This record gives sequence, C-alpha cells and structure tokens, in this order.
Amino acid sequence: MADWVGRTAGEIAGAVQRGEVTPRQVVAEHLARIERVDPRIGAFRKVLAEQALAAADRLADRDDLASLPLAGVPVAVKDNLAVAGEATRNGSAATPDTPAPADHETVRRLRAAGAVVIGLTAVPELCVFGTTDSVFGTTRSPWDLSRSSGGSSGGSAAAVAAAMVPIAVGNDGMGSIRIPSANCGVLGLKPGHGLVPADLGHDGWSGMSENGPIATCAADARLLLAVLAGGGPAPAAGTDPAARAEDGPLRIALSVRCPTAGIPVDPQLVAAVRDTGRHLAGAGHRVIRAEVPYPWWLGAASVGRWLAGTADDARGLHPQLLNPRTRRHAALGRAVTRAGLVRQAQRSSWQTQLDRFFAQYDVLITPTLARPAPPAYRWHTRGWLGSVLSNMRYAPFSHPWNLARWPALALPAGHHPDFAAALPLSVQLVAPPGGEQRLLALAAELEERRPWPRTAPDPAR
Repeated sequence: MADWVGRTAGEIAGAVQRGEVTPRQVVAEHLARIERVDPRIGAFRKVLAEQALAAADRLADRDDLASLPLAGVPVAVKDNLAVAGEATRNGSAATPDTPAPADHETVRRLRAAGAVVIGLTAVPELCVFGTTDSVFGTTRSPWDLSRSSGGSSGGSAAAVAAAMVPIAVGNDGMGSIRIPSANCGVLGLKPGHGLVPADLGHDGWSGMSENGPIATCAADARLLLAVLAGGGPAPAAGTDPAARAEDGPLRIALSVRCPTAGIPVDPQLVAAVRDTGRHLAGAGHRVIRAEVPYPWWLGAASVGRWLAGTADDARGLHPQLLNPRTRRHAALGRAVTRAGLVRQAQRSSWQTQLDRFFAQYDVLITPTLARPAPPAYRWHTRGWLGSVLSNMRYAPFSHPWNLARWPALALPAGHHPDFAAALPLSVQLVAPPGGEQRLLALAAELEERRPWPRTAPDPAR
C-alpha cells in the first residue's frame, strides 16, 4: 500500500498542514489506486484526474493551507450533486450531459475546507433503488465482488471501503447512505433535517433526503460532517449538549423487530445488535431491549414519498431514455400524487409516536439491514416489481428515520460467519433531532472497544 492510501482523512490533512506531504502527492497516489482497483469494483462514474491534480497544485499555493480542516484530502462526490464543469448524470441516459455551472453547496464547502474532488461516484438511475447499477455500469462491494455495493450511494461507499478515497459524500432518502455503508463495511451517517444543505432533486422526496458523510472511522465522519454542516472546526466527541455525557450513562434501546411485518431478519444481524448492546453495557451504559412501535401504515407513507419524489425528479426527462422500471416507478408516483396520498399528517403522527418512545431512551440500536446484500447484477434491466421486492426484503430498517427526519448512522459490527467471503455486518444507531454528535460519540466508543478493519482486502490481488 502506498504511503498515503489507506490513511484517514484526519491523518492526511494533518500531514499536509505540517508540510510533510504535498497535496499533489496525496492525490496522485489515490488516483493510482483508483486506476488499479476500480475496474473490478465500478465505484466511479467519472474520475477527474487532471482536474484533481490541478486543484491539488492550486491548493499548495494557498496562504491558509495550515488552517484547512481537509487540506489535501481526496474526496469522492455522489453523481447527483453538481460539480462545476462536470455533467451531473444521476445514473441515467436521460439526464443532460451539459456541464454544471456551479458547485452544489456541499461541494463548495468541501473545496473551501481544502478537499480535492477526485471523482463522481456511481448511482442507480435517479438514485431510486438499493443497488447501484445503471447504463454506466455495476458497482460491487469490495468485500465480495459477487455482491452489490448497495444503493444509492453505492459508488461512494465502495470507493471508501476500497481505500480509493478516505471519505466521500453520499445522500440518503430511504437509506441510501446507510444501506451501501452496511454492504461495504464502512460508517455512514444520515444527518437530521436542516443540519447539512440538501437541495436534492425537486424536493428531496418530500423532505426525506439528506446529504451526509461516509468514512472508515468515527473521527473522519465527524470531521466531514462539520465541514458539510458549515465549515467550522469539528466538535470533539461527547460535546453535544444532548449527549448526556455529563449526566451519566446513556439509556440505549435495542430493537430487532422489522418495521415491515413478515420480513425475516438474518439471525447474525440480530446477534450483531445484541453484541453491540453487550459492549455498551460493559462501558457503563444502560441497555434495554425495547421494540419500536412501528405503525402498520409506516411503510406505505415512506413508499408514497419515494414514488412521488421519483415522478417529480423524472419530470422533463425523455421517458424513452429512462429504463422501464424507473418509468413504472414514476408513473406510480404520479398516481400517488393525484390521489393525495402524501400527507404531512403521516410524518407528524410518526414523530409524535417517536417522541413518546424516546422519552425513555437516548439512542436506539437496530440492524441496518435484514439480510446480506443481493448479487451484483444489472438490476436496472429487470422488472420494477423484482427490484422493489428485493429492496424491501433486504433493507427495511432505514426508511422510518427518513420519514421522521431524525439522524441515523450505520456502523460496522463484525463479519457474517456463514459465508466464505467476509461479508460485513452492520448496526444502525438512531437518536432524536440534534443527536448527530451523540451518535458519533457512541460510534467512537464502539470503535475503541470493538475495532473493525477500516478497508476491505485489496480486490486487485
């Protein structure tokens, strides 16, 4: 492994700030890594090699280099966020190939913090489904190339897991940060509403979608979140006033009940939740088994927004250039909108129920997924129903927190013992609004007590 490939973002930024390495050297090593391993993984829709090296050279001349929190750090950006001078294809042949005139606000903040945008990561068409495959290719988990990286931030999660970049930006409307982070064995945080600028599609699937960090460790996730949320210095672990750090141990609920009735949960994912609880109990927290009171209508409320949001995002695109399952999804979304099935009362009712539940708890832990990732396959060539059923069976735990607009984090939790490949296990941590730092503090605590391999074995070997 090269000197700077595989290092954390914090380590790279510190070395660049101290003059121990140049931004160009860091970027060049990561570009070489991408060239060597990405042909087998498919994490990038487009690698911005020349642009990144030029940006690294400009960065080296900045007078404030020593103060930039992401000085010289290569970062990948999901291909539904505008990067100036590049087309935003959003996984679709129907989107225009005209260059974006300006950066999305999150990209602007990354550059202002000293990060170097090294490429645009792959997504499924319009970021609709939970596997990353499109006319631009199929993205695979670096842990097992026969399995999907997940979606829709599958390219971002795979790039981080394969050490092609130390950090990446994703977004999450029904689990699109947490699902691929779980499949790829990395940490992914969906912030609560309003912390990070969203500006995703028409209205972010009725306000369910948020931009957030994907990283290999809690410290890097905290660092990237601070930049995305406004560019200030990253708060230290445990400094969130809601984190109860000064008031004593956290009250942590463990719940393994699936939000969708009838979907079985892999016993190893249940065991990962309980093992996480044992570690936290050993750290002095109060851990209680307490099942979340998911209402029967919750899935329909989330799916209605998912469908209607796709219809909005597909408006103005040539329908014949969309793949058939996306056209079907958008058509159903138009029907949902006409029927008035997306209602604010659904979100308000769910938030009220959660307020009652969380009156007794500070953090909830659930499985991130219900089963391991599906095969890496050109799912976009199959029918709509097969894709939806696959998504529902393997990733039912994420959507409740998009509907609620609460922060939720996917965290590595070991590896599945029933497969020859080291398939990652993952748990989901949820907190009430404003609890992002609480979640990251717990993630750091678990990382210390139960460390995980930050990157996958080299897929090119």
